[in-house]
Amino acid sequence: MAKLSIFITLISLFPLIYSSFSLENPTDRRILVLLDDFAIKSSHSIFFKSLQTRGFELDFKLADDPKISLQRYGQYLYDGLILLSPTIERFGGSLDLAAVLEFVDSGHDLIVAADASASDLIRDIATECGVDFDEDPAAMVIDHTNYAVSDTEGDHTLIASDNFIQSDVILGSKKIEASTNAPILFQGIGHSLNAANSLVLKVLSASPSAYSASPKSKLSNPPSLTGSSISLVSVVQARNNARILITGSLDIFSNRLFRSGVQKAGSSTKHEKSGNEQFVTEISKWVFHERGHLKAVNVRHHKVGETDEPAMYRINDDVEYSIEIYEWSGKSWEPYVANDVQVQFYMMSPYVLKTLSTDQKGLFSTSFKVPDVYGVFQFKVEYQRLGFTSLSLSKQIPVRPFRHNEYERFITAAFPYYGASFSTMAGFFIFTFVYLYNK
Repeated sequence: MAKLSIFITLISLFPLIYSSFSLENPTDRRILVLLDDFAIKSSHSIFFKSLQTRGFELDFKLADDPKISLQRYGQYLYDGLILLSPTIERFGGSLDLAAVLEFVDSGHDLIVAADASASDLIRDIATECGVDFDEDPAAMVIDHTNYAVSDTEGDHTLIASDNFIQSDVILGSKKIEASTNAPILFQGIGHSLNAANSLVLKVLSASPSAYSASPKSKLSNPPSLTGSSISLVSVVQARNNARILITGSLDIFSNRLFRSGVQKAGSSTKHEKSGNEQFVTEISKWVFHERGHLKAVNVRHHKVGETDEPAMYRINDDVEYSIEIYEWSGKSWEPYVANDVQVQFYMMSPYVLKTLSTDQKGLFSTSFKVPDVYGVFQFKVEYQRLGFTSLSLSKQIPVRPFRHNEYERFITAAFPYYGASFSTMAGFFIFTFVYLYNK
């Protein structure tokens, strides 16, 4: 009976494993959403509906549910994790800080939203990802210049920001509400980036007039975070291509701010709708690999004029190298177009560095002459660009010198030496003849 139960459980896991993240279909994925309260499911329904419309399967659970588990029998059940549970002190089930970090280390994606009531657990997760929230638990981002006029409480914590990162791959080629320039509404806590972490990037920053402090108390000491150094939304792309989004506002995903009109202080223009919905939709496309996800296929190299890949090359051979690179568009693989993909012919250090030309259809190629050095070389492509998944490809190939019977019988450059040798012999013969027969 026990064996039958295990068999039924394994059978039930097959659909989950089959539908998990794959290189061929990066967006056919299941996402676990952990909430503080199921009320968030309705108050943030537009965001969730956007994900479901794009083909994601969401599994909603309370963050303290004792049945939470990210993996079973060594297989991950989910490919993405959304933490909209800023107050949780301890996750339920087998989930903890180490499990979340291991989930990311395994190449899976993560969204973390905090607010003024953020727990130590949420702050620790952010810190491990290279983001440090303001240590003052009562602090919020305040801006007395760039606040929303609709901030009825008058403490100017509902700020309007349009300081975006300039990256089409992260935020899309269509500018946020380009026709109206509607800013993003943000209400929450700010954070700074760990200077030692080169993988974390600001996506949305505060204005130079912003600062982080408690809105209920007077400033007695200088704020720890001020100006544009305050990040409102940050992203991380790990070296294993896992992607993370961290923000100090749970409301930035809410229906209320999605639908809210916005008028920036000091501006006479009132926008009927904020840019939050487009901003969150576009950045979630990046986080869940619907944009900026690259794959490389058909890596080839051969001698010029041939098609078969040899077991080794000889010094001074003429070589052709080609690779196909495609980008996932959310529905299909499209040819990737760029002029900065390079290949190295590498042994201890690059002997050849060539920029690959493209046919605009995904094929990148170049040709070069093998250097006059023999040993074990590698064809290496290390492609790392802002917002794109990194490509790291290498292919090893030995290079040999000429064999003894492959050298030219007479080398053109040696003709002067040949002439010197024969002229010496001729001179010696003439000298001998003259010496012997001269009376």
